[in-house]
Amino acid sequence: MKTATATALKNNLGEVMQAVALEPVRITKQGRDYAVMLSITEYERLTALEDDWWAQRARQAETEGGYLGEEESMTFLTERLRGL
Repeated sequence: MKTATATALKNNLGEVMQAVALEPVRITKQGRDYAVMLSITEYERLTALEDDWWAQRARQAETEGGYLGEEESMTFLTERLRGL
């Protein structure tokens, strides 16, 4: 993973964006990790992985009986929001 300072990012945005097309770029600010820039392709890949993971967890919960249906979920959330 490449690293760029916040100042370098500000002064060389085009170059950093070209680098992001190849790999994530770590952005540091005052010597500390601040952010990571990702290409949209990498972001979408990671989002899809997370969605798949949550879907797998939901299927597992449903199979094991730890699943609340839509109506039960709404009742549970409504009661909690109302402080019941």
